[in-house]
Amino acid sequence: MDLGASSRKQVLQALSEIAAHKTGMEARVIFESVLQRERLGSTGVGQGVAIPHARLRGIRDVTGFFARLKSPVDFESIDGRPVDLVFMLLAPEDAGAEHLKALARVSRLMRREDVRERLRAAPDLTAMHALLVGTPASDAA
Repeated sequence: MDLGASSRKQVLQALSEIAAHKTGMEARVIFESVLQRERLGSTGVGQGVAIPHARLRGIRDVTGFFARLKSPVDFESIDGRPVDLVFMLLAPEDAGAEHLKALARVSRLMRREDVRERLRAAPDLTAMHALLVGTPASDAA
């Protein structure tokens, strides 16, 4: 929540560190995989949202990591708008269809203006998590 980063590379590095802590993988491996995908074309999908993603050997399940940025950063998004909401998606190397389904689901969710605005206004991690998993924030415990 309110991740401090001043560049796309710093955002990807910070999320890779978080992902490494949660997955047990090396942050460098995650970062390099996500950065390699980013070099193919920006994952800035517009409306202040980026969805960096990669398939990795050694990860068991499709896993997502979300960050709201303290200050928007340039992600070379398709609409030219800086990014303040980032959802990094990691999938097993052989999870082709599963990876694409997860990517599509995240994309649909982040296309919704009401969800983006509620994520930007969320007061804490619990509220953000509730929004992302589909539970109304008021029902979160």
